[in-house]
Amino acid sequence: MKKNASPAGGDISLVYSVRLPLSSATVNHVASLIRAHRKKIRSRWRTLNDGRIAVIVLAHLRNDERLADLAGGTGVSASTVRRWVLEGIDLPAARSPRLDRALAKVAKDSGCVVLLDGTLIRTRRRTGRANRKNYSGKHKAHGLLFLALTDAKGRLLWISSARRGACSEITAARYEKLCARLREFELGAVADLGSSAWTTVTGNIRRSSPGSGRAAAGACPRRRRS
Repeated sequence: MKKNASPAGGDISLVYSVRLPLSSATVNHVASLIRAHRKKIRSRWRTLNDGRIAVIVLAHLRNDERLADLAGGTGVSASTVRRWVLEGIDLPAARSPRLDRALAKVAKDSGCVVLLDGTLIRTRRRTGRANRKNYSGKHKAHGLLFLALTDAKGRLLWISSARRGACSEITAARYEKLCARLREFELGAVADLGSSAWTTVTGNIRRSSPGSGRAAAGACPRRRRS
């Protein structure tokens, strides 16, 4: 059998415009991070300016655009786009606050309670045996699990690293050692008691608001026994 290595769509490449639902402040923020990084590593020039690189990075992260498609539309190689995307992920991640620093800031500002909850970010289904690791039986979907801490006004303080979707919220909390961290800074946690995954271990439980399904306690949540 004779192999045909030519593209299925032919040799003609067409470029089209796609709307990216992001604010200009987000694009400017990512561009400023890239600009500062280039200055730090003394990168003299790149094929595209920092603003266009930021748009490419956000287009891949927001719309899951293929690297080859983004590369073909901008006249660069797919490996270059991949390097930009990885750089665009590492730069904001390096500026994210650590858990102990976030809790120390709450304690310094005379705070006594933080809000704790988990969320599943849905992803595509993986192939092979790796498929089961990202499948959440609770949500009946594939994704990655994150834990988030906010202050009493709901402002984001810290977000955990990604865990496989099959991991439960309480297991992710144990990986991050949230119990010890909260006790270290003498802070209480407000967890969602409306979910079967969370409950508290202390007797000093107080409702945050009538019928809200939330309760505050000074210890970390545990699994509810059947």
